[in-house]
Amino acid sequence: MGNVRVSNFSVSLDGYAAGPDQSMDAPLGIGGEQLHEWAFATRSFREPLGMEGGVRGGVDDDLVAKGNGGVGATIIGRNMFGPIRGPWGDSDWRGWWGAAPPFGHSAFVLTHHPRDPIEMEGGTTFHFVTEGIEVVLKRAQDAAGDADVRIGGGPATVRQFLDAGLVDEVHLAVTPILLGAGERLFTDAENLASGYTCTGQTPSDAVTHYHLHRAG
Repeated sequence: MGNVRVSNFSVSLDGYAAGPDQSMDAPLGIGGEQLHEWAFATRSFREPLGMEGGVRGGVDDDLVAKGNGGVGATIIGRNMFGPIRGPWGDSDWRGWWGAAPPFGHSAFVLTHHPRDPIEMEGGTTFHFVTEGIEVVLKRAQDAAGDADVRIGGGPATVRQFLDAGLVDEVHLAVTPILLGAGERLFTDAENLASGYTCTGQTPSDAVTHYHLHRAG
């Protein structure tokens, strides 16, 4: 069984992982796209999205590539999957990423409302899990086998797994911006401090990367 990890996760200097007023037109909230400019500048981030260009090599690109490697399953929250709220009804929403999402493996969506799995191009299948974080983690670990499980976001989903002590390692990219409002990653610093240790930091020209591991 591999590790459970959070990789390439961006937060602002004032602790926000998404801007305010998330919507169809602003899925990351107002100003939230600034959090990910460092990643979009790398080739390792752009290639899985079918985008050309980007810088190859260097701190940022190397860490994106490392974060994307060795992952056998991904867990995301419903808000990261899409803007639909409440029962799915006759919604044909299939995610933000188009016909071929960048995962390339099973992606498990935490939700309160059941839905049949959706097979996409490129090897991604979305599974919708209503039984909570322990059940979704077990399913993801079974799907991943010896590979790692990645907790992909959004902030509330990552926070649930951190608060429960279920994440082995965390890579945060702290971006030099102030959002002032939005959705925080950490709301209980005391609980986090008791469970995780910062084991290193790696600065680049764009962001500072922090590496945390579960204590004990």
